[in-house]
Amino acid sequence: MSKNETYFKTNKATWNEKVKVHSKSEMYDLEAFKNGKSSLMPYELNALGDVKGKSLLHLQCHFGQDTLSWSRLGAKCTGVDLSDEGISLAKSLNTELKLNAEFVCCNVLDTSQFVNDTFDIVFTSYGVIGWLPDLKPWGKMIAERLKNGGAFYMVEFHPIVWMFDYLEGKPLMRYGYMQDEVIYEEYEGTYADENSSMISKEYAWNHGMGEIITALTDAGLHIDYLKEHNESPYNVLPDLTKNSRGMYETKDKLYPLIFELKATKV
Repeated sequence: MSKNETYFKTNKATWNEKVKVHSKSEMYDLEAFKNGKSSLMPYELNALGDVKGKSLLHLQCHFGQDTLSWSRLGAKCTGVDLSDEGISLAKSLNTELKLNAEFVCCNVLDTSQFVNDTFDIVFTSYGVIGWLPDLKPWGKMIAERLKNGGAFYMVEFHPIVWMFDYLEGKPLMRYGYMQDEVIYEEYEGTYADENSSMISKEYAWNHGMGEIITALTDAGLHIDYLKEHNESPYNVLPDLTKNSRGMYETKDKLYPLIFELKATKV
């Protein structure tokens, strides 16, 4: 087993445990979701607009809330995730809510081995690419799964955010913006429930903006736009303050917290 396969195995075990914790958490608010609340945030809703009748592939979908939210808006959705616990819950929710999404359990880099269809939209969001050691195969897979003229859209935490270690309750700059070495963290709890007794064991990688864009353009995608924002829809970092729009930001606003990128297969 290669080093990366060992890392993926550890991450999968952690995400299987996270599904159990997150599905009961206030952050994911599963009951409200079942009763019709969308889990999608303003950025992605504004970016993709009317998805009715469009096919949509959701990469790294966790237990499917966003996938099923797109499905409720009329998209024909397929969700992919590494966690079999996550995919199992997603399938169960799909059945319970009488939606028509499909879910596939696999490493996102292997998507093309398990999903043959091409899509109008490929979508991914919030805390996803850091689990991947190399973005070149990721970009190639996205291009393979998009129809000609199809759109790839991602909204993600900014690479600058991952230069910091947050485990001591405040951001300490510890990691390189373009660091090649894997980052290992082990801590109690999870971003959705800091009081959980679960132990998160995680291997992750930092990817700068240049690497992200180059992985997509090398695969043949045209970058439509890149937007950076000082605010995040999620209160997942220490000492963020809530602004008038209900978003969270750092007190000094010295660096962006998230970015949006949209690209087209030409």
